[in-house]
Amino acid sequence: MLRWRLDDGERQSLLRFLKELVETPSPSGQEGAVAARIMQEMRALGYDEVWQDDAGNVLGRIGRAAPGAPQLLFNSHMDTVDVGDRQAWHFDPHRATLEGERLYGLGACDMKAGLAASIYSAALLKRRGVPLRGQVLVACVGLEEPAEGTSTRFLFEHGHVRPNWVVIAEPSNLQVIRAQRGHIEMRLTVHGHSAHSSQPELGENAIYTAARLIFGLEILAGQLASDPFLGPGVLAVTDIRSRAASRNAVPDYCEMLLDRRLTVGETEAIALLEIQRVIAREGSKADVQVIEDEVITHTGLRLKARHASLPWVFEERHPLVQAMMQAARAAGLHPSVGYWQFATEGAYTASVAEVPTVGFGPGDPSLAHGPDEYVELPQVYAAAVTYAALAERLLGAP
Repeated sequence: MLRWRLDDGERQSLLRFLKELVETPSPSGQEGAVAARIMQEMRALGYDEVWQDDAGNVLGRIGRAAPGAPQLLFNSHMDTVDVGDRQAWHFDPHRATLEGERLYGLGACDMKAGLAASIYSAALLKRRGVPLRGQVLVACVGLEEPAEGTSTRFLFEHGHVRPNWVVIAEPSNLQVIRAQRGHIEMRLTVHGHSAHSSQPELGENAIYTAARLIFGLEILAGQLASDPFLGPGVLAVTDIRSRAASRNAVPDYCEMLLDRRLTVGETEAIALLEIQRVIAREGSKADVQVIEDEVITHTGLRLKARHASLPWVFEERHPLVQAMMQAARAAGLHPSVGYWQFATEGAYTASVAEVPTVGFGPGDPSLAHGPDEYVELPQVYAAAVTYAALAERLLGAP
């Protein structure tokens, strides 16, 4: 028998907690109830310290809090996206429905399963009496869905969190993730000239100009840089709206939202320049900029969010990647190495704070943000023991 296994009581307790998390609504900016439930569970599990910062992020600590002691941070987000098309769900999205070894419900995969597993993993260390030369921190942050990295930035800049390593518990099908694409959200604004729609030639239709630009953007999307491991960059128009004086007026304004995923070698400046060239080629009166706005935490704190992050990649031989692989094997898994196409809180920890970061979590990433979202319970249990095995490997006292 491998040492890192959950007994029946531990599995039942973890499942009960996960079901309660799924049944506690936590849309972005409204994570207060689930934050309170997490703090309650951490205290019941015997965490050495549990607290909530001004932004509403929940943190739990197990192990030595001595100055200079190494820190391993498990990072998860508490918020979920909206249900979307309710008619597309065969299960009640706000109930945790168990079908065999699958748990259905909004947030089950993205990412309350990884959150619950990381919370229980730290408690396992204490339950098993593993001596630690440092501390395990479990961070549960808000507002990841609309502004990845923003809450973790607050955690680093205003808290006492200075980790040596970070594990992002987003769904990865228990693959070890060593890279993710960058992410930029941009607003492309087209300016036209209004006129009565009975004489459109007297105006300049912003929608027509936008249509020509969209065609150019579609061509650009097929010409973006590519990386042998992380794959190609991606560009998509995700929203479009216009403004006119009335329904019988030529619109003088049209706005598009662009979602840009960056691969290795691409930067924010490059991404903007490529779009500016499309605008120039069409001779359009238009401009493009990175979206900056404010997000409001469930505690009422306003945080500035700039929607731009760079890609990050760690070599397969990096010590943290290797330690994560070894921990997964210690839990009886046969892990492979992969990358995330989407953005996570690693947008801050790896790209900005430059802390060694890996991803590893239960659940199929393709199920996130879709109807009938679910997670396989064996993966949840395996993630919990893998996290504990990693902490022992990195922080275990001689």
